[in-house]
Amino acid sequence: MIPIKDTTPTRTFPVVNYTIIILNILVFLFEVSLGPHLRDFISVWAVVPERIINWHRDPLVLVTLITAQFLHGGWLHVGGNMLYLWIFGDNVEEEMGHFKYLIFYLFGGIVASMAQILSHPHSTVPTLGASGAIAAVLGAYLVYFPRGGVTVIVPIFFYIEVVTLPAVFVLGTWFLEQLLNGTLSISTGAAVTGGIAWWAHIGGFVTGMLLGPLFRRRRWHHSAYW
Repeated sequence: MIPIKDTTPTRTFPVVNYTIIILNILVFLFEVSLGPHLRDFISVWAVVPERIINWHRDPLVLVTLITAQFLHGGWLHVGGNMLYLWIFGDNVEEEMGHFKYLIFYLFGGIVASMAQILSHPHSTVPTLGASGAIAAVLGAYLVYFPRGGVTVIVPIFFYIEVVTLPAVFVLGTWFLEQLLNGTLSISTGAAVTGGIAWWAHIGGFVTGMLLGPLFRRRRWHHSAYW
């Protein structure tokens, strides 16, 4: 299933969400411009689990827990991530408010990276991408709008069906896929399988579900007195 839009309207302009999307795209275009120097750039600014575990040797390495959230490994990687953020991020930002959404997004990405690191602490494979932070957004979206509609493309052999399904089904199915592949990655001992850090997705999603209610803005209801 490939989501293309949701049916939950927003009333505010998602300035933080759009800014994050623009920054990710700009950073990726900068990566593309580096050519043969890209590998060195990724080595410095991506998260390397072994370095984080031994952060006391170089405390500045902790900065990569933030910088890695704005790096991507290819057009499909950045395009898929930004599509999910475009669809689901605006609603979550409206529920949290702009500043709290920014803190939530970055913190969700950090926790997601830590989940991946703990699953394979001695890995020297760089991990990068906004997927963990976006997974946190998906988790919060599921808590806020479980019965909201998500329009998805469903390829059936040579036929493509466009249907609208409940968010609880679309995001629940997505999470179960991450959980299954994450479990397989542990059993095979591979830190990253298929180029995907599954435990970052799992950790981010669970974080979003747990922290979503805490970050939600209070709704003040005015009573009418007669």
